[in-house]
Amino acid sequence: MATTITPPILKLKFLFILSILNFITIIPSFSCPIHQKQALLHFKSTLFPIVNSSFNQFVELDSWSPDTDCCSWDRVNCSRARTTTRKLDSWSPDTDCCSWDRVNCSRARTTTRSVTGLHLNDIVPSFTPVPVFSNILTPIFSIRSLKQLDISMNGLQGEIPGDGLGNLTQLVHLDMSLNRFNGSIPNQIFSLTSLRYLDMSENLLKGKLGPELGSFRNLIILRLDNNLFQGSILPQLFEIESLRVLNLSHNSLQGNLVPRKLIGVTNLRYLDVKANSLEGELGPELGYFRNLTTLRLGSNRLNGSFPGQLFDLESLRVLDLSNNTLEGVVSSEVGKLQNLRSLRLEENFLSGNIFEQIGNLTKLREVSFGKNQFSGGIPSTIVNFTDLESLDLSGNSFSLLIPESIGRLHNMTSLDLSKNLFTGPIPSSFRNLSKLETLRIQSNELVGEIPTWLFQIKTLKNLFIGGKGNNLTWNNRATIVPRCSLEQLSMPNCGISGQVPEWISSQKDLYFLDLSENQLEGRFPDWLTEMDIEGIVLSDNNLTGSIPPRLFELVSLVILDLSRNNFSGELPANIGNALGIMILMLSENNFSGQIPKSISRIFLLTLLDLSRNRFSGDDFPVFRYTRHLVYIDLSYNEFSGRIPMNFSRETRILSLGGNKFSGNLPSDLTKFPNLEHLDLHDNEITGHFQDIIPQIPTLQVLSLRNNSVEGFIPRTISNLTSLRILDISVNNLTGSIPHEIANLPRMIETPHMSTPVYYFPISLTDVDIFNNVIEFQDLIVNWKKSFRGLASQNLDIYSLLDLSDNRISGEIPASLGNLKGLKVLNVSYNTITGHIPVSFGNLENVESLDLSHNEISGSIPQTLVRLGELTILDVSYNRLTGKIPVGGQMDTMNDFSYFRNNSGLCGMQIRITCPDQDILPEERAEEDEKQSWFQWEGTWVGFPVGFFSSIVITGYFLNFLQIFKVW
Repeated sequence: MATTITPPILKLKFLFILSILNFITIIPSFSCPIHQKQALLHFKSTLFPIVNSSFNQFVELDSWSPDTDCCSWDRVNCSRARTTTRKLDSWSPDTDCCSWDRVNCSRARTTTRSVTGLHLNDIVPSFTPVPVFSNILTPIFSIRSLKQLDISMNGLQGEIPGDGLGNLTQLVHLDMSLNRFNGSIPNQIFSLTSLRYLDMSENLLKGKLGPELGSFRNLIILRLDNNLFQGSILPQLFEIESLRVLNLSHNSLQGNLVPRKLIGVTNLRYLDVKANSLEGELGPELGYFRNLTTLRLGSNRLNGSFPGQLFDLESLRVLDLSNNTLEGVVSSEVGKLQNLRSLRLEENFLSGNIFEQIGNLTKLREVSFGKNQFSGGIPSTIVNFTDLESLDLSGNSFSLLIPESIGRLHNMTSLDLSKNLFTGPIPSSFRNLSKLETLRIQSNELVGEIPTWLFQIKTLKNLFIGGKGNNLTWNNRATIVPRCSLEQLSMPNCGISGQVPEWISSQKDLYFLDLSENQLEGRFPDWLTEMDIEGIVLSDNNLTGSIPPRLFELVSLVILDLSRNNFSGELPANIGNALGIMILMLSENNFSGQIPKSISRIFLLTLLDLSRNRFSGDDFPVFRYTRHLVYIDLSYNEFSGRIPMNFSRETRILSLGGNKFSGNLPSDLTKFPNLEHLDLHDNEITGHFQDIIPQIPTLQVLSLRNNSVEGFIPRTISNLTSLRILDISVNNLTGSIPHEIANLPRMIETPHMSTPVYYFPISLTDVDIFNNVIEFQDLIVNWKKSFRGLASQNLDIYSLLDLSDNRISGEIPASLGNLKGLKVLNVSYNTITGHIPVSFGNLENVESLDLSHNEISGSIPQTLVRLGELTILDVSYNRLTGKIPVGGQMDTMNDFSYFRNNSGLCGMQIRITCPDQDILPEERAEEDEKQSWFQWEGTWVGFPVGFFSSIVITGYFLNFLQIFKVW
């Protein structure tokens, strides 16, 4: 039945609706000002054409459209959806800008609301090939009501727009991080005195930090990390009493950490200056930071020991002093820092035992003492670390048994005890570490059988076991059914024999496999070519056969090391399909044939070692476009023809020795501006040395030994300011040794151990490529009278000059005594004349000095007794005379062969007494006394003997005459 509405009720409803409409019309709109809305729309209209044009750059990416979701595009994978908000889609001229995404407005007080916050972070796609410059921000600078501005993560380029930002005087929060701003901090920024938060991190800013930073009197958080700033840390920074967080890490700051006088630092909670060049000792000023919770000073040049005031910072939760040159024993007072969660002291020169008081730090979650000089055992109090998640004691001299109590640290996820002197078996308690993900115990002195229960730890992802020095054995008859899902498996030198264990094929998440230095036999397993693996290291085994072509269809392959096996045949023609390979090492096998041309397609190839095989040919792949290739070793093969120059401009190490290359050394070696190591020994290279010597300032090692090079050593050799190893022996060089050779800085400086740096475009997570896996070929030199290899990783500690077996004449320049860094000096088998320079006594680091087979005359200088490192001195086959000096190391030079064929030499070393040997006064008096006694004794004995003898002789002659008379 229909309901009937009476006219009075209808009238009341109409009046009610009308009253509501009237009420609405008198409420103000509170919309943002029109000029601010227009400024934002102007910004959007300027940005979008640039972004849209970037899409047009991808001619093969037709599906990449600004009108569709990028997660639907070809070649793109996305994470699971958490938000579907489009970045600036809500910015429409038909709506109030205060309702837009990424826009904040003030509270309504009048009919308008001002824009106070813009969150414009990550609005420019990271893959945009068209650069986006900072002037795109210009429209925003007219919105002077801004208090918060976030333009981070956009890759903006150019200088910081100081004039525009200077207009925003009400700014409290400014985030400009993760862009590509360059230049220095503009002065206009320092007028923004209301700032409480300023983040300019991860840009390309440079210059010195000026005292103007002290003008931010209200600043709470300051981040300038990951830039290119230089100079010292200014005291004005520590005068900002409001400052709580200061991050200056990853710059090039120098000088001391903090000034001597500090004001207002008591409120600082977070201080991070790691990865700079700060130096000096940690002073007592650290005690002023009494409220610090985080102190990161790692990767600097700090030295000395721990100041006692450091242990008064009882609020500390994070302490990072790693990668410095701190030394001495860590005080037991560190036990006072009972709030510590993270303690990192790795890569220093700290020594002694770990104190028992460390057990007081019961809140620790991370402990890293790796790469120091600690010794002794692991303290028993470690059992108190019930919250500990990561323990790194690697690279020390810890010894004794690994305590079983470690198995009670149930929160442990990462345990690294590698490269120590631990003995005994692997503790059975390790099986109780139910959260363990990473176990590194390689390179110790552990004994016993490797327990198979390791593979029953369900959480285990990374296992590193075996290695140099260990005595662990593998049960090759054991049946392994892993319950874990390994990502990395490293078991070198574990006695694994037979074929590559097939149970490894069950590890579907495995991306790194190292089974080097075992007794593996058979062919390369086919199942391994089906795995999605990044690194394969099977070097130093007995594997045979050829490499299956299927291996090079693995797009994920990054490292392949099959060195020192018995592989044979030619390399597969499809080797260039493995586009992701960075490290390819196939040395010391029986490979033959030519290098496949397709190898030049491996764009990321960084290290190529094909040495000591039977490769041949004179037609090389063009590596010119493989721009990451820095290390190339093709030595000891059967290559012929001219020296190839088809290598990357970025080449740093080029070893082509032991082949059949001929012709002149290429004159365009200067096209390798970063070349550090050039080894061409044992070839058939010709030409005049003065014309072919490469003028490359970065060159550190040059070996042309045993070729047919003629000419002379030019004076311009001093231009090679980085040269520290020069071997041009066994050639046909003439002329004299130029004085300028004594001006080579790297032969003058005392060599120091350093770690070679190789720049890789990408890196593998947690794979210590150079220390654990990759062994570079040694540099072969004549070292102390025999050929030996100098380890490439320690090559910085060597300095060598070998000019032997040429036709060099003239005298040895006295200036050679300036080369104090030399460890080996060899000028033997030449026609050198003159004297041994007295200045050779300044060669303080020389261990081997060979001057043999020349025409050197005069005496051996007495100054050689100052050579404290000398172990070999060979002056044989010369024209030396006089006494061999005594004292110091000269007293140990007792090998007669090193002095032979010098007819005028004498001395105790060769057991020939010198005729004019000096005698001390007391010895002379004793000798005179002996001679006087001998003379008188001779008189008393000689007189009667002589008298009696005279009578006998006289009688004899008288008898003789009597007989004659009878006749």
